[in-house]
Amino acid sequence: MMSKTIRIGTRDSELALWQANAVQKKLHDLGYTTEIIALKSQGDVLLDKPLYELGITGIFTKTLDVAMINGQVDIAVHSMKDVPTALPHGIVQAAVLERANPFDVLVHKGNLNFLTSAGTIATGSLRRNAEWLHKYPNHQVVNLRGNVNTRLQKLEDNNWNGAVFAAAGLERINLMPKNFITLVWMIPAPAQGAMVVVAMANDNYTLDAVSHLNHIETEICTHIERQFLKTLEGGCTAPIGAYAKYDENNDTLEFKGVLLSIDGKERLFIDKKASVSEWKKLGFHSAQELLNNGGHQLMEKIKMQLKKE
Repeated sequence: MMSKTIRIGTRDSELALWQANAVQKKLHDLGYTTEIIALKSQGDVLLDKPLYELGITGIFTKTLDVAMINGQVDIAVHSMKDVPTALPHGIVQAAVLERANPFDVLVHKGNLNFLTSAGTIATGSLRRNAEWLHKYPNHQVVNLRGNVNTRLQKLEDNNWNGAVFAAAGLERINLMPKNFITLVWMIPAPAQGAMVVVAMANDNYTLDAVSHLNHIETEICTHIERQFLKTLEGGCTAPIGAYAKYDENNDTLEFKGVLLSIDGKERLFIDKKASVSEWKKLGFHSAQELLNNGGHQLMEKIKMQLKKE
């Protein structure tokens, strides 16, 4: 059988490199030879605007997509929530690794009194912004961009009450501060906490190697969440949360999805239980139900608002 060094493409942030190294170790344990190639993405360079204002799909993944298509790398490792639901032609999902903590956390400065009064919270996420304002309409939300380390430092340097982070990112590189609370009420981004490996569709050696890393339960749950996102969005960025969980005792799936207005005042929520046999279309049907119950109108409002901005 043909053997080659599998070149692992990654962003050059500490978290992205941690993820690439985790994949490298798993491949090494299976006997494969690998090399890590780190590249800087546009999303890591353009830090002065919220992501939705940049108008680029897959801003954190595009650089690695191009590198893979050009033959510079064989696979790319991503936080799955950053990956567009439609992959570029010729690139396929090769494996979804077992999911870490899917939830968001609020990192604060030791005093939570602001939760019952006025406060200022930082996030660069449209979804976190909207979900926060829905629960705390009297708060101000300010833009916060950069890698995990940069955002933690900005929180330290500014007079904000707190900032919202993905728990998995902080836990993976041991940066979870002592002052945090898990936001169990906040519906996570679709596929948050999961890592995905993508490869070229015609690279059978690499696809076979990486397939050993796939975690079927995480693959199913993230498929549902991303299908929900894709059906709702139709190519438009919007405040959307989705979380599917497998209950092995009953062999069922629980799915929670949310669509909010940008200011958080409107919120459409769905909570469904289904047999695991229904997983392939659960996200689609849930999104359709939401669209038919006010979602179409809300998506149109969001599109109009984002165009103005």
